[in-house]
Amino acid sequence: MNKPAVSNSVRVEIYDQSYNLRGTDPDYIFKLAEYVDLKMRTVAEQTQTVDSLRLAVLAALNIADEYHLLKRKYDAISNEGQQKATQLSGALSKALDEVLKAG
Repeated sequence: MNKPAVSNSVRVEIYDQSYNLRGTDPDYIFKLAEYVDLKMRTVAEQTQTVDSLRLAVLAALNIADEYHLLKRKYDAISNEGQQKATQLSGALSKALDEVLKAG
């Protein structure tokens, strides 16, 4: 029987605000919080915006853009890999047919 994952509460700080977050991997939660904090600070420097809600939305848009660019690259690589696997499978099948016919 599998044990349920233990959910730990972690206190993080994002853009000078403290949050208690729950998750099974505190180190991962800290890394995510650091990333969001960095994005918000970067956007604040670039836009001179002080409204934290506006910064959060702009940071979220930046993160969403990064995600979609990476997803597009992943999908392209995945499709390319599937095409190559199909080609290889076809070539192997043809070679096997030739070997069986010769034998």
